[in-house]
Amino acid sequence: MTTETGRIEAFSDGVFAIAITLLILEIKIPQPGSGRLSLQLMNQWPAYVSFFISFAFIGIMWINHHRLFTHIARSDNTLLVLNLVLLLGVVAVPFPTAVLAIHLGQPDQRTAVILYNATYVFIAAFFNLLWRYAASGDRGLLANDVDAASVQRVSRQYAFGPVLYLICFGLSWFSVGASLALNGALACFFALPPHVLTARQR
Repeated sequence: MTTETGRIEAFSDGVFAIAITLLILEIKIPQPGSGRLSLQLMNQWPAYVSFFISFAFIGIMWINHHRLFTHIARSDNTLLVLNLVLLLGVVAVPFPTAVLAIHLGQPDQRTAVILYNATYVFIAAFFNLLWRYAASGDRGLLANDVDAASVQRVSRQYAFGPVLYLICFGLSWFSVGASLALNGALACFFALPPHVLTARQR
């Protein structure tokens, strides 16, 4: 069974939109009579950090998902399942984000960062599986005008994902700050179009 990918993209866009919107719910509105408003706002800094990191990550995942489906023109049952599992990871992001927001700067912050990074390892792995399945030449799922060089550029960039997120995961045991900083750097890396990376390497 092969179909056009319009329904996959529309459904996926809806999931990304809901997941990114739910992130703001972890930033609470300070209530009158609970102390100075300025202090209450400042005390929520862990929620701000986790919100902005996760907003950037989900936004960049949406950009990359869109880029993939500019190359993928057809689908089959396996592609549908892989896309759904990827979206499972995206939908889960608000939960580890909430855990991180509550525990960042607290004694259990390492466990919170480990959970957070594990979620992104999962997502990175399924981004790769989705793309590599679709890009396999014998399945005919890519658009007819996609050349081998474009496929190699995307594959090369995505190959770094699981490895680098595993490094973030490992760093969680040694330095929470370094792990989160590397997460931010990875967001910038995956925001770049694959052809820009190729040009810089040359």
